[in-house]
Amino acid sequence: MTRHSLSPLSGGLQRVGLGRPELRAWVLYDWANSVFVTTIIAAVFPIYFSAVAAAHLSPTVATARFALATTVACAIMAVLAPVLGSLADAKPIKKKMLGAFLGLGVLMTSLMVFIQQGDWLLACLLFVLADVGAAGSFVFYDSLLPHIASDEEMDRVSTAGYAFGYLGGGLLLALNLLWLQKPEVFGLVDATAAARLCFLSVAVWWLVFALPLFWYVPEPPRRTTAEEQYPDNPFRTAVRRFHELRGFHPAFRLLIAFLLYNDGIATIIRMAAIYGTEIGIAQGSLVSAILLVQFIGLPCTLLFGQIAGWISAKRAVLLALVVYTIASLIGYFLHTAWHFYFLALLIGLVQGGSQALSRSLFASMIPRHRSAAFFALFAICEKFAGIFGPAIFSVAALVGTSSRNAVLAIIGFFVAGGFLLAGVDVAEGQRLARLAEENASLSA
Repeated sequence: MTRHSLSPLSGGLQRVGLGRPELRAWVLYDWANSVFVTTIIAAVFPIYFSAVAAAHLSPTVATARFALATTVACAIMAVLAPVLGSLADAKPIKKKMLGAFLGLGVLMTSLMVFIQQGDWLLACLLFVLADVGAAGSFVFYDSLLPHIASDEEMDRVSTAGYAFGYLGGGLLLALNLLWLQKPEVFGLVDATAAARLCFLSVAVWWLVFALPLFWYVPEPPRRTTAEEQYPDNPFRTAVRRFHELRGFHPAFRLLIAFLLYNDGIATIIRMAAIYGTEIGIAQGSLVSAILLVQFIGLPCTLLFGQIAGWISAKRAVLLALVVYTIASLIGYFLHTAWHFYFLALLIGLVQGGSQALSRSLFASMIPRHRSAAFFALFAICEKFAGIFGPAIFSVAALVGTSSRNAVLAIIGFFVAGGFLLAGVDVAEGQRLARLAEENASLSA
């Protein structure tokens, strides 16, 4: 991509908060990475895992093993994130760390083309490593937001990122769906060969569209004391950052609320396709429904940025949690493809907005010189959120009960998280963050 393609703005980009090259380049990484979420995490890979890699297993056991792989990937990032975040705040290496995890994710995704029938263990290994790469890159990607956007811009820029992510993920998933449904038209042997091509397309798309971030987004300056520039023990430093975040009470409360309600969101994203496969919904219907989420998500995520300006970001997230609770109830009674489409419609209305506004809310309540370390803690909550929900699915399979019970159980995450979120004092959190920045500037 050339500099000309990212220069002078259209009025539309200006209105959605992308008035500068670094903002557009930052948002483009959401466009790049979201294809991993749509094709690998949500749509094609879970179905391929159940139908090909775990073909000799029962559908319930296949679901359980996929859920276990998801849990392991999330647990790895939960351990790594705080250490990496502390290092990235001590040294100007946020973009280098992002690039390292990007490389891991792209490589492991490309290797998925070698997964054959019965290779469930290889499939799990590659999925875990690719997921770690994607999640790790987002720790450092998110931590760049408060360095390039002002407090007034954060909600719009964050929601624009998710919105363009929906568009990018949706466009590639639409092409993937064509390959899967009409493989012969594209010179492919069958749907299995088409699925492997889907995995390769994700790796290429992800890498190519990530490049503008490295060209246009500057590495944030280091604003730490001399002692912090060379942390003696990254684990000890991470623990200190956790205790430091507790001093920013509203941000810490939001973090715990996010841990709870995002568990429900992450579980729906990760388990919907394989759950649909388990109850007998056809692959074409599953992928089409997830594609519906992508294209509904684009305008609705941008709309949530506007809604946040009208009623506040916190109230907008609470509204989304009500919709998620209704969707979970529908998921429990789901039997047909049309039920799955309606469920996708509801999720598409709120998924991007709820996650984008959670990110921007947190970014507005933390000091910029701690962005990587605190966003690493945010990532821990995001990854732990991916542990408990899928684990419920795995346990349900082990004890021989239906995955429907696991679907119903995730309502508790939305209720508990919403209760905590309702008590977050956003204005006080923003005041504490700006005060900490002023103190850090004086002592630098």
